[in-house]
Amino acid sequence: MSLLVVGLSHRSAPVSVLERAALTADAQAKLLQDTVAAEPATEAAVLATCNRIELYADVDKFHAGVAELSTLLAQHSGVGLDELTPHLYVHYEDRAVHHLFSVACGLDSMVVGEGQILGQIKDSLAVSQELHTAGRLLNDLFQQSLRVGKRAHSETDIDRAGQSLVTFGLEQLASGTPVETWAAGRRALVMGAGSMSSLAAATLARAGVAEVVIANRTLARAERLAQILTEQDGTGVSARAVPMDSVPAELTRADLVVSCTGATGLVLTAEAIEEALEGRVPAPGTPRAAGTVRTADARTAAVPTADPAGGTGLDTEDGCPLDLSAVQGTAGFSVAGEAAVAGMAAADLEQHAAWVDKGAEERGVRVSGAAVADPEAEAEVISALAATAASVGRIPEHRRPEPVPEAPRPAPVLALLDLAMPRDVDAAAHRLPGVRLVDIETLAGASADAPMAADVDQVRGIVSDEVAAFGAALRAAHITPTVVALRSMAADVVAGEIARLEGRLPGLDTKHRAEITQTVRRVVDKLLHSPTVRVKQLAAEPGGAGYADALRTLFDLDPGTVASVSRAEDAEAVEDAASADTADNGVTPESTENTENTENRGRA
Repeated sequence: MSLLVVGLSHRSAPVSVLERAALTADAQAKLLQDTVAAEPATEAAVLATCNRIELYADVDKFHAGVAELSTLLAQHSGVGLDELTPHLYVHYEDRAVHHLFSVACGLDSMVVGEGQILGQIKDSLAVSQELHTAGRLLNDLFQQSLRVGKRAHSETDIDRAGQSLVTFGLEQLASGTPVETWAAGRRALVMGAGSMSSLAAATLARAGVAEVVIANRTLARAERLAQILTEQDGTGVSARAVPMDSVPAELTRADLVVSCTGATGLVLTAEAIEEALEGRVPAPGTPRAAGTVRTADARTAAVPTADPAGGTGLDTEDGCPLDLSAVQGTAGFSVAGEAAVAGMAAADLEQHAAWVDKGAEERGVRVSGAAVADPEAEAEVISALAATAASVGRIPEHRRPEPVPEAPRPAPVLALLDLAMPRDVDAAAHRLPGVRLVDIETLAGASADAPMAADVDQVRGIVSDEVAAFGAALRAAHITPTVVALRSMAADVVAGEIARLEGRLPGLDTKHRAEITQTVRRVVDKLLHSPTVRVKQLAAEPGGAGYADALRTLFDLDPGTVASVSRAEDAEAVEDAASADTADNGVTPESTENTENTENRGRA
């Protein structure tokens, strides 16, 4: 059997695809069960976070395994296989081990060096153990990945470049200002009470916000988190819990919202956010920055007005037989073109056309300081419009859109950090004035330009060493059942010969019988010791998988005996792994200096 991983992440797929492919807890459980039910796989585990979905399996056929795992991912994610396939990556055997160890160290995270992924790997293993889809291989692999991740964080400073996705998101909202300075005194609303939301609340409390409100479907969990924050030393933050139906009211008070609920649909729509901002965004009458003109203002500014003093205004003194003052105040009015005659009666239009024919240019008529266009061209247009007016009675107004300078967005009064996948906050909130939204897609773009974390090369060296050690241990473990079966066969031979000796020498006393038995066993053990030790060493080297087959062939070992030994050892290994997990082999606040990295046990 061999390790295979098929998945997609923020490095291989756009956020839009990751969002659609996101798996609920129930979908993950069904995917695991269907995977182990498939022919190529005997074990399975799913690692699903906000920026990756990976399916690990122990398979007996590579190509069949890739095809089956890809199909299962497509079926359970709801994204078509043709659409999903270009974004999938595949790792096999040692490369699969290397990939998971790199993920555990934070090398493949959106924020390089973050430690939240360790909690997510631990949760993934716990789910597989609970559903009995993880056997010896995946138990050993995931347990070792946790150890490798802990080693990377304890022996290097890789987590100092990016402590968590929460911190990275807050840094984007702060736009260059220190997070502590930007967050000081703000009122924060945290939606959700899971591990990611708990991390966000603790981070905000340390950053110095004035108040943290936790909204959750289960109010008891929100109250528990609020109590923890209140009792946290050194922050002095005010924390309280509210049910989810209180979110609209809390939005009107909040300056900052962090959401990671795990819901399958939108939690905050653009309409709900817009309603919450009413009265908070500057009213239309608020003075605007110089050089900015709104649409209605621009149209009004373009309208020429009559000058009572007879200056440059347009009125009957210019010779036009029409009283234009009645229509000059109309938005979009112009003395030239269609706008000049829009809405006029046919008779009035004929008088205006005759006036234009006399030559408006000779009278020096100006519109906003510019000469009127070619009178002949104007006359042709107006004549055509006159014909239309004669048939329909009036000319409909057809104005060309006038360019209007874009008004600047007001300073944000509400900051939104959406760490959920699929998203909790409507992407349309990006366009709302007074709102600054940072979501997973924003963070993915920002992380591409982020500097590489410190000590990355050192961590890569740790990963390479651990992959080699794990591979050697795995290969050595592969031959162990064969060695055990060989020793068991030797013990059976010794027992058979001692029984024959007793038949030939029935008068042999107990003392001599025991001494002969012990002597025979020592001879057998010495004969087998060097070959079995050496074969384990050879099997641990790359390409050493064939030694187990050679041993079985040379000693004519029963395949059933080897298989039974292997099954017994696998069951013992799974039990030991579950016990170790209960003892918390993952990351805990006591086992690492980076508390922020280790508090999270949810989605990254």
